[in-house]
Parts: sequence; C-alpha cells; structure tokens
Amino acid sequence: MQKKHLLITGGIILLAFILNACAPQRNLLQQVQDSGRLQVVTRNAPSTYYEGPHGTSGLEYDLINAFADYLGVKAEIRSVDNLDSILTQIETGQAQIAAAGLTITEQRKKRVRFTLPYQHITQQLIYRTGMSRPRSIKDLLKGDLEVIANSSHSERLQTLKKEVPALKWRENADVKSTELLTLVAEQLIDFTIADSNEAALHRRFHPELRVAFDISEAQGLAWALRRGKDDSLYQEAQNFFGSLQKSGKLEQMLSQYYGHVRKYNYAGTPTYLRHIKQRMNRYQPLFEEAALNNDLDWRLLAAVAYQESNWNPRAVSPTGVRGIMMLTRATAQQLGVNKRTDPAQSIDGGARYLKSLYQRFPEVGEPDRTWFTLAAYNVGFGHVKDARKITTQRDGDADKWADVKESLPLLRQRKWYKKTRYGYARGHEPVRYVENIRSYYDILRWRTEKPETPSRNKLAFSSAAL
Repeated sequence: MQKKHLLITGGIILLAFILNACAPQRNLLQQVQDSGRLQVVTRNAPSTYYEGPHGTSGLEYDLINAFADYLGVKAEIRSVDNLDSILTQIETGQAQIAAAGLTITEQRKKRVRFTLPYQHITQQLIYRTGMSRPRSIKDLLKGDLEVIANSSHSERLQTLKKEVPALKWRENADVKSTELLTLVAEQLIDFTIADSNEAALHRRFHPELRVAFDISEAQGLAWALRRGKDDSLYQEAQNFFGSLQKSGKLEQMLSQYYGHVRKYNYAGTPTYLRHIKQRMNRYQPLFEEAALNNDLDWRLLAAVAYQESNWNPRAVSPTGVRGIMMLTRATAQQLGVNKRTDPAQSIDGGARYLKSLYQRFPEVGEPDRTWFTLAAYNVGFGHVKDARKITTQRDGDADKWADVKESLPLLRQRKWYKKTRYGYARGHEPVRYVENIRSYYDILRWRTEKPETPSRNKLAFSSAAL
C-alpha cells in the first residue's frame, strides 16, 4: 500500500513537471508586467538624470517614468557613471533598459539594441577663450585632448585617426562630460569633445568655453536593450516612442529641458557672473530671509530680481516700475511696501507677491507651476489665464509650460485676444522672461552647489596605447 502511494505521488510530481515544462514561457515584456518593476540603468548628468530643486529630474528620468506608466509598472532606476558598465549591465541582463543619453554608434550596436532616437545631437570640439580657435582636426596636434573612455567621442576619434595618424588623445573612465568641460574652462586641459546638448547646458556656467566645430554629423540618442530573440519589451518601447512623437509629447519634454537653453544669450553670462561676485553678497541675506518666510528658493527669487533690475535697487523703467524687484506702485501699495527703492522692502514685497501668484495655480504640477508663476509676475495672472484657455482651444495641455508658452505670443494677434477676458498683451515677453530666469536660476544653483574641480587625468590613458 505504501509503495502504491509513493508511485502515485511520484506520478503526480512528474506530471506537474511535464506540464510546467510544456507551459509557454513568459516573454520579457510579460515578466516585467508580472513583476510590476522595470529595471533601468542611467547616468547622473544634467542632460539625463539629476536631483533638481523639485526632486529627481532629467529628460531620461521623465521618459522612463512615462514608459513605466505606459506599461503599468514602476521604474527602478540606478545610476552608473561608467559608460562601459552601463552597456555591460544590459548585456548581462542586470538591467532591462539603459536610458543614459547613449549615442547610437556602430560599435555599440554590436553589443546592444537601440530604440528609435528621441533626440539628435552632434559631437563638438570644445576649447576656451584666449586660445587660437582650432579650424581642423590637425590643429588638435598642438594641444592636450581628453575624452571619456569607451564613449562615442572615443569611437569618433578612432575614425579620425585614420585620416590624421598623428592624432593623440587621453581617455578617462573616471570623469563625467561636465567635469571635462570644467577642466577645459579652468585651463587644466586644452580640448575635450562633448555632445551638443551637454555643451549648450554647461556653457552657461562657463562662458569662457567655446565650440570650435562639429566633429560628427547629427547622431541619435536612444535607449539600449539586450540583443536576442525576445524583442517583446523592445517592440513596446518602439511603440511608446512612436506614440510620444505622434502626440507631440516628446517635443514638449525636450522643450521643458532645452527650450530656455536654445535661445540663451551666452554673451551675457560674463556680465551676470561679474554681478554675482560684485553685488550678490550685499543682497543674498535679504533674498534668503524673504525666501524662507515665503517658502521659496532664494536663488529663484534672486534670479527674478536679476531679470528685473540686474540687482540695482534704484532701477526705474519708463512705465514707472522701480526697485530691485521692479514693483508697480499699485502692487507696492497692495503689499504694504512704502519705499520701492529700499532693497529689503522690495525683496520682501516681491517674495510675497511671487508666493501669492504661486498659490493661484494649485492644479498645476512642478516645475510648470513655477514657470507659470514667473510668467504671471511679468505679464499678469489674467493674461496667463487667457493663454491657458487658448492652449486648450489649440488642443494643447493648459497645465504644461511647454504648450502655454506657444500660446502666449498669440495674445498679440487680434483674432486671438479679442476672444479673451484680459485682451491684448505682448505675450512674447513673458516667454523670454521665464527662459532668462530659468538660466539665471540654473547658474546660481550651480554656483552654490559647485563641486570641486576634478583631478586632472585621473585614471586616464593615452590613445597611443590603443
């Protein structure tokens, strides 16, 4: 009897094993959805993923979270600084997607599978003011060139070396692109190569940096996934980017991070940095106190003041606004500011006014709520409200600055403003106003959170050893 029982039990176990073996295997997409988690690897950089004033930010961060929502899962993101390690984690299955601002290159395509590109860049040769501008690759023989190891820049240099055999450079696996740009600015190396999007972001902080020329044609940035027969997750990522492009959401996201940079006047940066050194110490305690009392970032408040008056407490405009925060007489009376040219009163009043405007956009998420607040400070709450209404009429998102800033200039056109409550406005001005303040704010944040200059050539090796 016991023997019969053992045979039956063994048969059941064997049958279960056979049925399990015959069951269809869950593909990668199904596994991700079953687990509820998407494993993502990225790198910390202003163009990808970073801690901002409103929490974790970055284009890649927003894209990957949008994709996770698209799949109905949560993204688990870890940051790795070494480019080769990022690709290795995809190859070995430690991560399912690399969302790290990766350039599509032929060498990388042998290791990973790339999605549709979400952005296009060029590789740019960077030097500093005071040097002779390089005109060709041969001019690099006269200086010190350093790039990130295993990068698309390194790949491009290897191709160029076939044309200019004497070309030499160092590769460094232990620095970020932004750190190499800082080394150039501080005269520790002569040249580096940067993607055009990263160069544009960083040149605001170092006005001495210059772009010599592009060393590549336009190249795509894309996500990387593991190569193999299972393309289920890859195809879903392709569908995601296709829908993102078709809906206009991708352009909206790019505008959020680069819209204020595309039109930035780099020529004004030296003056701004000089004013930070010469004027900031006088007013920083006032900005800090007023910001603390109104739950604002003092650097944002200072950026608004710079846009308004260049931190000149005696500034006066032809329309009668005056003081460091350029308050109108009516606004000053409303806020109880008796002397607009008194820096303490003006800054305190401006902070309270900003806070009151901020509270009028409770339905808008960050960072858009802040940008709406700044626009309202410039052109008035009513005109921003009108622009949001126009945005809805144009099938845009009235809660997104990237859409509303396209509608604000329409307030100059009769066919649009005649339908609004508050009428005509020079709507292009608040757009430029917000873009300028965003850049001033970014620079102030960078100045107050500035990391130490990286040590020169740490773990770098020469191209001569390649």
